[in-house]
Amino acid sequence: MSWLEAFILAVVEGLTEFLPVSSTGHMILTEGIMGMKSNDFVQAFIINIQFGAILSVVVLYWKRFFQSLKFYYKLFVAFLPAAVFGLLLNDYIEAALESVYVVAVMLVIGGVILVFVDRWFKNPSENQEITYPRALKIGMFQVLAMIPGVSRSAATIIGGMTQKLTRKTAAEFSFFLAVPTMFAAAGYKTLKNYEAINTDNISILIFGNVVAFIVALFAIKSFINYLTKHGFAVFGYYRIVIGLLILILYAFGVDLSVA
Repeated sequence: MSWLEAFILAVVEGLTEFLPVSSTGHMILTEGIMGMKSNDFVQAFIINIQFGAILSVVVLYWKRFFQSLKFYYKLFVAFLPAAVFGLLLNDYIEAALESVYVVAVMLVIGGVILVFVDRWFKNPSENQEITYPRALKIGMFQVLAMIPGVSRSAATIIGGMTQKLTRKTAAEFSFFLAVPTMFAAAGYKTLKNYEAINTDNISILIFGNVVAFIVALFAIKSFINYLTKHGFAVFGYYRIVIGLLILILYAFGVDLSVA
């Protein structure tokens, strides 16, 4: 992996991890577009730089992470469904990650949903507390994000809106929930691929985490401001265009899969 490839992948991770556009889908497509050869370190890098993105949430919302133990109990309740289904369906998830076609189709379907979601949930409740039932239901929506192209951020934010949370409250809880979810997933997969990380490539790994952290800081702040004022439609149209473009290229035999 070159330094330029590492930089591009880290920027894509930082930009898309917390936006409702599917970071996994974008990472797979970025690899394919750059013609990168998949190896143990490339996979370890893509997984590990999520730690940089996770850290951005903790830094931006550090006061919330020190407010009370109840905050962590609710995150745990929301995290449980993904933890259980992730362990049960891990082999199927790994197989699905190899399909660019699945990513493209889910980008389009998710895009259509985002175009209309603001109309469906336009009357939030006055009570914006994240209760345990609300946390569990949002966690169930997060399970959908195991399908490549769905977007963990979109699934959990929409899950929050079904519980009559405002876009901002739902998005912020989605960010908080990303911390244990991504930490567990990235930690588990990093341990599985730890042999690929050595003294020769540790510097490029650190570089990727720093870039992902910085980009994610700006992405989160910009997203919250935009979402509060304008809603999801632009992200929906973006997903539809990208998904259709991939399907067209796929139909003409253009190989975007990771070699």
